[in-house]
Amino acid sequence: MTSPLRLAILGCGTVGSEVVRLLHEQSADLAARIGAPLEIAGIAVRRLGRDRGDLPVAPELFTTDAVGLVKSEDVDVVVEVVGGIEPARGWLVDALRAGKSVVTANKALLAEDGAALHDAAADGGADLYYEAAVAGAIPLLRPLRESLHGDRINRVTGIVNGTTNFILSAMDATGAGFAEALEEATELGYAEADPTADVEGFDAAAKAAILASLAFHTRVGAADVHREGITEVTAADVASAKAMGCTIKLLCIAARGADATGRESVSVRVHPAMIPLGHPLASVGDAYNAVFVEAEAAGPLMFYGRGAGGAATASAVLGDVVAVCRNRLAGVRAPSESAYADLAVRPMGEALTRYHVSLDVADKPGVLAAVAGVFARHDVSIATVRQVPAGAEPAGRGADAVLVIVTHTAPDAALAATVEELRGLDAVRSIASVLRVEGGE
Repeated sequence: MTSPLRLAILGCGTVGSEVVRLLHEQSADLAARIGAPLEIAGIAVRRLGRDRGDLPVAPELFTTDAVGLVKSEDVDVVVEVVGGIEPARGWLVDALRAGKSVVTANKALLAEDGAALHDAAADGGADLYYEAAVAGAIPLLRPLRESLHGDRINRVTGIVNGTTNFILSAMDATGAGFAEALEEATELGYAEADPTADVEGFDAAAKAAILASLAFHTRVGAADVHREGITEVTAADVASAKAMGCTIKLLCIAARGADATGRESVSVRVHPAMIPLGHPLASVGDAYNAVFVEAEAAGPLMFYGRGAGGAATASAVLGDVVAVCRNRLAGVRAPSESAYADLAVRPMGEALTRYHVSLDVADKPGVLAAVAGVFARHDVSIATVRQVPAGAEPAGRGADAVLVIVTHTAPDAALAATVEELRGLDAVRSIASVLRVEGGE
């Protein structure tokens, strides 16, 4: 055993306190795996007087001086579980430039300005690990960064937000509306008091940016990700999905392909979508996460498990701590950021997808022909049409009839233009819902 490696821990909330607890409980095993014991040099918090229960650390280790802790010469590794963009960005850039390895779970910062962190790590010759930033305890980022580094990944499709997956699963199981399912998620602790980041797709979009960056060797930021949340998904949408043999999930989709000029590029998007019940992601329920990777040589790969929670996220943090500490003792660093491909990000309008459109229409001759003509004018092929009488399903109340149309694959811009023209058609009373369909063609 060599001299202890000293850790600065930034943040002691749900995840940080679990990291501290596991460092204490597993200290002997961690020391054996690393080849040196670990010591906590300090824990930066916002308020010193807060009750933290029976956390097994001396009170004098807590400090409100995060900057001083990060700059301390006897700190080897900085573990950041505070979240947010600032002041976390400044702390981590300073640490990396000083040659201190960083382990972070900060998905928002990585998606907003991961380039600054990677550049600082290169400048300081330090490690930057962030397995816990996406999908909690699921080993996902390191396989993308290392295990699949010799392969070509074409597509990554995932459920990466547990709150929205719980809500949509509850709607599917009980027939409840969005508001009722969100209320249940809040009562059970799956949703925050302010659930905006989850239900509007911001959390999933940050994770999608990180996944796309690793999968396609291209710097992708949160601003590059097309984002839609689940607040407009209705019980009628869920019922219609069931009628098609589908379920609705909030998906992050990152795909490699050609842009409008034929050049290789990537598409990155987050939105609710119908997927067939036979799709590997369809059975992922409750607050679980799963990511489906399609690689050329390895083929389809599925990663599944708990995507959130203090213990699950702390597990991923500690895995990174072990890795960076072993590298430090060996005098090496992990492979640097791989962004050599530098592919352009295609606009959402060029993304290839399918639409499920539910129309409230007048029940009279010629309506179907008029609707079909709109699709034809935008070069969108119809896969299926289903007509039901008014009141036969929730979307049709108050209309003469309901047309449910599912398209073949087409550019999203053509599909959106089709829907916009349908709004002005005399025979169309209203467009009850529009949802994308993924994984069935």
